[in-house]
Amino acid sequence: METPLLQRHCPRNILVFRALQLGDMLCAVPALRALRAACGDARISLVGLPWMRAFAARYPRYLDDFIPFPGFPGLPEQTPDIAAIPGFLAELQARRFDLAIQLHGDGRLSNPLVALFDAGRNAGFSPGEAAAAEGAFLPYPAQGHELRRLLALTDFLGAPRQGEHLEYPLLAAEKEELARSGLAAGLEAGGYLCLHPGARSAARRWPAGCFAAVGNALQAATGLPLVITGSEAEAGLAAEVQRGLQTPARNAAAPISAGALAALLAGARLVVCNDTGVAHLCAALRLPSVTLFRASAPERWAALDRDLHRPVWAPPGHHADDGLAEVLREARALLAKPPSAGWR
Repeated sequence: METPLLQRHCPRNILVFRALQLGDMLCAVPALRALRAACGDARISLVGLPWMRAFAARYPRYLDDFIPFPGFPGLPEQTPDIAAIPGFLAELQARRFDLAIQLHGDGRLSNPLVALFDAGRNAGFSPGEAAAAEGAFLPYPAQGHELRRLLALTDFLGAPRQGEHLEYPLLAAEKEELARSGLAAGLEAGGYLCLHPGARSAARRWPAGCFAAVGNALQAATGLPLVITGSEAEAGLAAEVQRGLQTPARNAAAPISAGALAALLAGARLVVCNDTGVAHLCAALRLPSVTLFRASAPERWAALDRDLHRPVWAPPGHHADDGLAEVLREARALLAKPPSAGWR
């Protein structure tokens, strides 16, 4: 059996390409942690969507640099800035990376792009059983949790796992931002419930009326105040949930950073959300949560700790009540558990 790449030679200048959204990036943290442990002296640069500059800065133990990706024809995550692509490629080529790791997907579109970075060697996933004559490529796993698919690649490259747990360190500046916003004013840690009705894809959103019904039932059972979270663009959706409530609730769908939102979520006794970035934040922050799966696969995206994070499969038409009874059952089970030590 051939010795894995990183055990034969640990490069000093590594590029990692993964240009996706928050939940996808959080799933990559264990793989980044393994890579850093295997290549402690290497300079590791992340190429990703422009919003990810703040994400990369959150993990200085694993990442040394960030390079914004202008998009590329065929990749759907952002509209490509065609005029910026030549300069982007020239910058990467000039930096002469020893190794470029494609951690983005199965490689059908991303491998030809990463080849243009002109690194000394390429590695990553390949579609199906396809293999590359140059580099170190693993057939993309067709099944399994996203986090474990990514760890399968770092295993293959020779970077032993350093655990499967997610991380999302909260920064002092984000807590200060939350305080300035006033969104958490008067709330006590562990003393409120969060409803997060938004998701980037409309197909992933549980109906607003169902969120309201859950909020009404849980507030009546616990007496805890309700906070409806979301981005500024989701303020209307939060207001729709608010109108269905029988008790006043705080609409916290506001123009704050993801880190400030995470700081707000961190004090919740329970979060009910769709399968979106917030669900992965709950896993990283170890917040009790119930996650609705409408159009995505729980076996790939649900948090691994099913004791603390309860997935509910509720595609349209699957339940007569749209999954409401199951969500309430899981929520009540979580609320019956002792609260987090961090809240006491």
